[in-house]
Amino acid sequence: MTVKDTNAMIASMTPVLTEGLWVYCVEPDPARSTPLIRNAFAMIREAEGITLILPTSVAAEAGYDCTLSMRLITLNVFSDLEGIGLTAAVAQALTQAGISCNVVAAYHHDHVFVPETDAERALAALQDCQRSAENI
Repeated sequence: MTVKDTNAMIASMTPVLTEGLWVYCVEPDPARSTPLIRNAFAMIREAEGITLILPTSVAAEAGYDCTLSMRLITLNVFSDLEGIGLTAAVAQALTQAGISCNVVAAYHHDHVFVPETDAERALAALQDCQRSAENI
């Protein structure tokens, strides 16, 4: 069952920090990106090329820059695709903590990529945000 109410989404988001390191890569040559897609968390087509979110080890082996390793936090609420405010609440909580984030929304869950060095603080900030919404 999907959740559409703003406060209910935030109160139910249950962020989980997953194992592994990820890196954003851009590949202008679609043919070169094809074999990497099977390892990608996500693939996004843009005018400048194909963005792949790859495990750092796969990206390094393929010769991509792996300077900014990211950790993945999955929000385990089944948020409605028409729900309003979850992404904004996440961004605001992480902004207040001074942590950059990149959000990838999928059908069932939203996924937040944060710098590896900030991952534990980001998780704590999102858990605090969830607790605050639970008390409303």
